[in-house]
Amino acid sequence: MNLLQEDWATQLEADRDAVILDVRTEDEYNEGIIDSAINIDIHKAQDFVEAIEALDKDKNYYVYCRSGARSAKACEIMNKLGIENAFNLTGGMMGWNGDVVSP
Repeated sequence: MNLLQEDWATQLEADRDAVILDVRTEDEYNEGIIDSAINIDIHKAQDFVEAIEALDKDKNYYVYCRSGARSAKACEIMNKLGIENAFNLTGGMMGWNGDVVSP
């Protein structure tokens, strides 16, 4: 599900089962992240699938990338792998005006 930043951030803040997932490359991740995000690079296809399959399917995942395109694809893959609650940050980090921290 695609969410605009305001909705994504508001829903995330109220969610006790939230996991923030950064699907960018390691280099992009190291440039700055949304606080407490974990990195699973979508470009590492098989590793990405295996890492997603290992996640708790009962949690809610708030997914982002640089622009929102890779994270939208990641959410589709997550849905196919049994994770029903995957929320894409529309516009990604390029549109993010919240806090960014070092990993």
